[in-house]
Amino acid sequence: MAVVTASEPERGVVTLTLDSPANRNALSGALVGELAAALARAGRDDGVRAVVLTHTGPAFCAGADLRQPPDPAAFVALLRQVVEVPKPVVARVRGHVRAGGLGLLAACDIAVAGAPDATFALTEVRIGVVPAVISMPLLARLDARAASRYHLTGERFGAAEAARIGLVTAYGDDVDAVLAPVLDGLRKAAPSALADTKKLLTAKVLTAFDEETDAVVALSARRFRSAEAREGMTAFLERREPPWVL
Repeated sequence: MAVVTASEPERGVVTLTLDSPANRNALSGALVGELAAALARAGRDDGVRAVVLTHTGPAFCAGADLRQPPDPAAFVALLRQVVEVPKPVVARVRGHVRAGGLGLLAACDIAVAGAPDATFALTEVRIGVVPAVISMPLLARLDARAASRYHLTGERFGAAEAARIGLVTAYGDDVDAVLAPVLDGLRKAAPSALADTKKLLTAKVLTAFDEETDAVVALSARRFRSAEAREGMTAFLERREPPWVL
């Protein structure tokens, strides 16, 4: 059963939907692989002007699937693909975004969120791991002081704060009303000019991928193998506090 569905283009816009609500659209190997394939098809299609990335269920993405995690190299490749695909990718968020899901969101060119349902948190430190791989797109987007706070504390925040710190572009009670002028603008843009402008805007993020990927993948792998991570993930799955909570 597919966990990512793709619409037919509607006036040049394809909607890719994360459709695994049973695990809150967590980043499983299957979801990462299917999303990468769908993005590749959209990138090759001359009839596609832009891609909307959205979700079913109450969560946009809960982060890594702890039971069926993706290959780290495949997840890095997906994040880079979102940044590099020559069509703008617009996230449409109506629910919770956690951990690795924030990396997917940050890789998108534009992100709109519905309030008050959309909430965000970098929860990695609370289970003994590090938001290493996702730091490449995230740190390019976030206000530096806010990045320090939310990376280190794992606090939850809402759509207004996400917009203030640069994680989302815009928000409102009606997410589709917020999205409409964005898509209207993209539909009016010349296709090759749009692609070249995206390349200009993403150059520094792609440089981070070129220079930092090996180091952050190694850090992520080391932390996931750590005793802290084993205990933290076990506690999370058992719905209890890990022993370091004071």
